Amino acid sequence: MKFGTALQDEIFPPWRLSYMQYDMLKVELKQRQLDHEWSEDDEQDFIDMLENELKKVYDFVSAKLGEAEARICYCERTVKSFMSNPRWASEQSWQTMDDALTEVLFDINDLSRFTRINYTGFLKIVKKHDKWTQYDLRNRFVEQLRVWPLDNQRFDVAIVFISALHDICHRRGKPRTGNAAAGGDQSAFERATSKYWIHPDNVTEVQSIILLHLPVLIFNKEKEYESTDSAVSSVYFDNEDFELYTGRLQRDDGAEAIRFRWYGPDDKKSVFIERKTHHAPWLNGVSIKDRFRLDAEDVPKFVSGELTADEYARRLEAEGVDPETVKQAHFVASGIQKSLKEKDLKPMCRIFYDRTAFQLPGDQRVRVSIDTNLTFIREDQMDGKQRRQPGEWHRPDVGINYPFPNVEENDILRFPYAVLEAKIQTHLGQKAPEWLDKLLQSHLVHEVPKFSKYLHGASYLYRDQIPLLPWWLSEMDIDIRKPRETNFGLSRSSSYKPLIDGQYQRAMATEKRRLEFVADSLRRSTDSVAMRSTDTCDKAGKLQVPNNDRTAPIEEKPAFERPYSPRDSAGADTLVEPRRLEAMGGQKNAFLSAYSMSSDGLSAGSSALDYQEAPGATVLEKGDDPHYYGPPAETKEKGGVLGEQVKTNGGDIYLDIDKKEMVTKKKGEMVEPQAPLKMWEKILFGAGNEKDLHVKDDKDKSTQLKKIKIEPKVFFANERTFISWLQFCALLLTVALSLLNFGDNTSRIAGGIFIGIAAIVAIYALYRFEKRAWMINRRMMGRYDDLWGPAVLCSLLVAALIVNFYLRFR
Repeated sequence: MKFGTALQDEIFPPWRLSYMQYDMLKVELKQRQLDHEWSEDDEQDFIDMLENELKKVYDFVSAKLGEAEARICYCERTVKSFMSNPRWASEQSWQTMDDALTEVLFDINDLSRFTRINYTGFLKIVKKHDKWTQYDLRNRFVEQLRVWPLDNQRFDVAIVFISALHDICHRRGKPRTGNAAAGGDQSAFERATSKYWIHPDNVTEVQSIILLHLPVLIFNKEKEYESTDSAVSSVYFDNEDFELYTGRLQRDDGAEAIRFRWYGPDDKKSVFIERKTHHAPWLNGVSIKDRFRLDAEDVPKFVSGELTADEYARRLEAEGVDPETVKQAHFVASGIQKSLKEKDLKPMCRIFYDRTAFQLPGDQRVRVSIDTNLTFIREDQMDGKQRRQPGEWHRPDVGINYPFPNVEENDILRFPYAVLEAKIQTHLGQKAPEWLDKLLQSHLVHEVPKFSKYLHGASYLYRDQIPLLPWWLSEMDIDIRKPRETNFGLSRSSSYKPLIDGQYQRAMATEKRRLEFVADSLRRSTDSVAMRSTDTCDKAGKLQVPNNDRTAPIEEKPAFERPYSPRDSAGADTLVEPRRLEAMGGQKNAFLSAYSMSSDGLSAGSSALDYQEAPGATVLEKGDDPHYYGPPAETKEKGGVLGEQVKTNGGDIYLDIDKKEMVTKKKGEMVEPQAPLKMWEKILFGAGNEKDLHVKDDKDKSTQLKKIKIEPKVFFANERTFISWLQFCALLLTVALSLLNFGDNTSRIAGGIFIGIAAIVAIYALYRFEKRAWMINRRMMGRYDDLWGPAVLCSLLVAALIVNFYLRFR
């Protein structure tokens, strides 16, 4: 596909005028050369147009980033006011803030795409210019990019701030209990890691998708986050025979990778000495990464052997460090120092990248990281160039100023993709969450099994000395972008509203809660069978009301085995909170069981979900949240047991309380028994204001139960469909009456057939209208389209025409 066509396809319509005029610049190049030979004046005019377009795009990006920062600051102030004044923070207020942050997140994603496509356009037009003319504009354009750095825009900082506020809104202001820096000094890591490449066009979208499920991990929350905090620098050691490289590439047992790593700005204070071992012999063949921390000034002493492992262990003991930690650090330090000496290891390659890590603080079961601006730089002196002074373990002329313009091109490799790493502690029984599986199988990422940053950098920088090359080098020659085959990811509707996986955010959240509720109900139904003895059931199998409350145990699932929910406070809350359904006004509590839902009502041992309509069925919901109404509680009954049957379909609760009776209290006095259906109608539909229905949480806080809100346009759409069918019936009836009144015998037969078809279609349309209205009223999950009606109608019309032709021409 030509770039001009690709640019038009990628344009975000509200920003159309701010895109570079690629076609106009291309036309200028062609037309001027058709008229005359390209001259100095033409060159200057083209440069002026190119600079104007570049400045226009850069100013727009800067303005939009400033606008996004202002919106984030507003959301931050509002969230802080909610946290300091809980009375101001209602459920709707938190949801409004969450929606506002989602809008900003989508704008950041669109702005990232805008920047990438325009930057690519400028490179393309400069390349065409140099190809079609005798002038070299590429080097001059690089200087212009330093003035308007379109290629070095950082959107990850905004994503970090959005993530922090988004996490607070999800937890409704509750503090996060985990410690973000808990794993900072961890000495050993055992995790299953899978690696993927991400095209630069998709990086921001992938970060945004992960952000909706996992917060960005910030180690030091005492200071404000800065762009330099994401920098990660590592110096890898190897010898001139590339022994460590070969061992890692061939995946030999006991193969090592030794690196010195530091985080953040170049004025480092601490350096982590790390060793990755494949099939470590001291762990019965388990692969592991272990490390210990050194002060920056002690690193040269450690490399030279002046600071021994024994001396380092004595320092830790003097500082009061745990003996087990001291023992582990001594083991790692002695092993690394032994390898440095015996294998004659020297600094070989520096690897730099900006890392955005997503993880629940203090919970390392699931961790996802994205490394951008990945760069490989030579640290060796094998070619005779002195890149380091004697006694130094890394180059002093390289910092974190990506794209490192001061480094010679022969000494550097800039990786074209971002790298995603999904790390899961499978040895603890942790499984990848469903949303992560969908992401890793989507068009946004490209899997590269066993990808290694050091192996890739060394295979390029030292390709003349290395005989073995990694398999994925051939993948560098293909376009890893894939067509979007599903609705997965971030998109916008025709009205430019944010869509997540093709759905509006609130609709998606409601559907998730509904599915969670159904799954949790099935699990509780199975778990509660052992708790319900036969004495709690009557002969008909309906649950009797016990004299005391008994709550079925709810199995607590790990936070990552289910979608992230606003109910999560520390990642370990129960999926659905137990709630009580109480008819307020002084009467006894009337409880309805939700943990024993089955197709046969409140019966023991059955867990199949099936729908059977019950007379007088009523759907109970509070807003859009499905609720667990708790176990049956003590109540006064008349004439036997309270035998309400619970009918389900797709997670909605239907209460068959027709022809039952209930005794209630009113201001301390007994009142006449009422048919519960009438009482519920008064409560839910406005009659009988003296009664009210509330839901109580575990803190005895009452919330009024709202009746379902269905948009009027849904009913109008159903009615319009019905009227359309009637219009067709009226047209068909008109034709039929004309044939009957003004035709011959054959025409009258055809008219009679058409009248019959019109009657059948009218009756069928009325049936479909009533069925859809019934489904809408009960919020039924099912097909609302008409699968057979149009096909049968067409068949009847064709049959009528065939009969007409047969009678006419026989």
